Amino acid sequence: MNLKIKLTSLMARKLPVKTARLAGHRPVASITFDDFPKNAWTLGGPILAKHGVRGTYYTAGGFCGRTVDGTVFYDREDLKALVAAGHELGCHGYGHQPTPTLTTDQLKADAERNQEFLRGFTGGVAPVSYAFPFGRVSPRTKRFYAPRFTNVRGVHPGVNVGRVDLAQLNTISLESRCWEPEKIEAAIQRVLHDHGWLVLYTHDVSDTPSPYGSTPQMLDWALGKVAAARIEVLPMREALSVALGA
Repeated sequence: MNLKIKLTSLMARKLPVKTARLAGHRPVASITFDDFPKNAWTLGGPILAKHGVRGTYYTAGGFCGRTVDGTVFYDREDLKALVAAGHELGCHGYGHQPTPTLTTDQLKADAERNQEFLRGFTGGVAPVSYAFPFGRVSPRTKRFYAPRFTNVRGVHPGVNVGRVDLAQLNTISLESRCWEPEKIEAAIQRVLHDHGWLVLYTHDVSDTPSPYGSTPQMLDWALGKVAAARIEVLPMREALSVALGA
């Protein structure tokens, strides 16, 4: 990440756009998948089912039915199966482009295109959850997405407790490139103690994952730890209501 990108990201973090105070009634967690590679569903889905949880799959419409740089992405049948199983389809930009590189008009066109694509699988209901592609964000793009979605997720490491920015929620990575079980366990304990919101994320699920993905064993372990802490796991749209005490 070059200096300009780092500075833009830092500015975004320092400028909350959609602040809210979590109710603190009880802890809640979400498991999320970005982009999403087909095996996040075919291999990841059964692990979620094993633990009796539903997740959020952030979907970039432009990836549907394609193989890009060796990664096989979801297809239309996968989306139908996800929705039928009660999982959430989140918005991840149609073109999956870093948002700071797009003009505001381009952001609008991309968001509308992806929302229209997803409505075809959700009975016409627009998605309410969004995640920044590549985690790239700027103050301008935060302000753009904040009123369009109930919750917006970034990739900044941390848990969500107390006063939070719903335009850039914190996450804990399950990616192989930064897999640290002790930090995941510490995050679970923090959320349990402070009645916060734990948001886990990864990309592909494979025995030989990319640096941005997880093995089935890693995903199973993380969900097992959350279950052992008796923290309910819900899709982002539902976890938000619990976190806010709605």
